[in-house]
Amino acid sequence: MWFLGIIFCGLMSFINIFFSYRQNPLIISMITAQVASLPLGKLLAKVLPTRKFHLPGFGLSEFSLNPGPFSMKEHVLISIFANAGAGFGNGGAYAITIVDIIKVFYHRKISFLAGWILVITTQVLGYGWAGIMRKYVVEPAEMWWPSTLAQVSIFRALHEKENSGNYSRGKFFLIALICSFTWYIVPGYLFKTLSTFSVLCMAFPKSVLAHQLGSGQHGLGILSFTFDWSVVAFLTSPLVTPFFAILNILAGYVIIVYMMIPVAYWGLNLYNAKTFPLFSTDLFNANGQKYNVSAIVNNKFEIDTSCIRGTRTNKSTASMFAISYGLG
Repeated sequence: MWFLGIIFCGLMSFINIFFSYRQNPLIISMITAQVASLPLGKLLAKVLPTRKFHLPGFGLSEFSLNPGPFSMKEHVLISIFANAGAGFGNGGAYAITIVDIIKVFYHRKISFLAGWILVITTQVLGYGWAGIMRKYVVEPAEMWWPSTLAQVSIFRALHEKENSGNYSRGKFFLIALICSFTWYIVPGYLFKTLSTFSVLCMAFPKSVLAHQLGSGQHGLGILSFTFDWSVVAFLTSPLVTPFFAILNILAGYVIIVYMMIPVAYWGLNLYNAKTFPLFSTDLFNANGQKYNVSAIVNNKFEIDTSCIRGTRTNKSTASMFAISYGLG
């Protein structure tokens, strides 16, 4: 359990950080580790020696590299290890973005030790708060997120035997897994246009307004469709998310994207919004050119107010980023 758990924790962390740099970040969830760890666990249960070893200085304490058949309890613990590496469904450690910003936007160097300490301390701080608040936010049944029920169903499908019906839950899960993997090759590699297929952009390829309204990556996404499940489940899987939560997300999206942003950008032209792209995370000067952030930051990664007064250049950002980020 410890061997596979540590390996999957490291692999899930690396893979999720690697895919987080995609334009549509792909999050590898705990389900992948659930499926992959089962055959590996059963294989190790067959090949590892069952001999028991005694630890000197620990009395009658003994341990074995093979405690017995691979059980559901071991499978659950390995998946918990992997889930920690996957950021509990949110991808890699959030603090890694700080290191990215220092290198990419500030063009400064940060040592591996400093970055590692930053990531470890923030992660351990989160685990500490979870332990302190465990009685109130972990143990009560009201706090269980419905997605955990899907993970429990997978454990039961992989370990419990069924005699009714032509297709057991395990067989159905395996068929769905193979079909999902096979289909992803089409929008992921062969025909990437299917990831964000925009009717307006295809109909008016040279129109800036059509791209602003219809683009699913750089616009409002009107009449934009996707055949890529990684895009559909970008925030969270709609198959396990409660319906009231989906409606809450949809309401917030409609209010911000289809009401507030068009009024601010086209209607009122707030802060000369039309000078800048509709959707971007960059800072811009008054002329719409990218702002040189490194020019106002000192060697300690602090904003140098004297440099800001010296430049006397307004700093602006895209309307969609300002409104969505400002409202949370």
